[in-house]
Amino acid sequence: MTITITAFDRSPDGGKGLARDTRVRWALEEAGLAYDVRLVSFLAMKEAPHMALHPFGQIPTYEEEGLTLFETGAIVLHIGQRHPGLLPDDADARARAVTWMFAAVNTLEPPILELTMARLFERDKPWHEARLPLLETRVRTRLQQLSERLGDADWLDGAFSAGDLMMVHVLLRLRSTGMLDEFPRLAAYVARGEARPAYRRAFADQLAVNTRAPQPG
Repeated sequence: MTITITAFDRSPDGGKGLARDTRVRWALEEAGLAYDVRLVSFLAMKEAPHMALHPFGQIPTYEEEGLTLFETGAIVLHIGQRHPGLLPDDADARARAVTWMFAAVNTLEPPILELTMARLFERDKPWHEARLPLLETRVRTRLQQLSERLGDADWLDGAFSAGDLMMVHVLLRLRSTGMLDEFPRLAAYVARGEARPAYRRAFADQLAVNTRAPQPG
């Protein structure tokens, strides 16, 4: 079995681990699976060969013995369903872990991404100063709710699962804003995720791609 994923040949974040291929790398590392990485340029992402794998021209994609997947939630769920390390054996606990995966990408990530985009690309817009506090309030509301649910537990529902993997990676996008520091439980939660050996290996591999010498041509 050969698993191949795609990733940016140069990530917009410069290797800080925010690109979504990090989630898939992390999941594969947690499951103890070997994999190859095919690096894709921004130009190649919109060309026919890659568009055949990902209809929206993004990364990552996942290929395994004729199976091609896109969307990180679907990929991580697939890995967790077929290999130990990411989803509980108990059916109810597994369902709750999947629920947290959906919560990460459907409830937490959209307002976080909207805030990120506003900070990066809307500073020159006339509505920026009025809109930014609204976006920040939406994010803080979700963070408060998540913090209250997490409480003093290490993970969202018992042992570490794919739900935590997805949630931690989503929350990492907030580090540069300082908002995580307002919620010590969540800051500690993210730190626990980053401390996992599987995450460290995934992060190191993604960083290595972005700090290598530029390739000729």
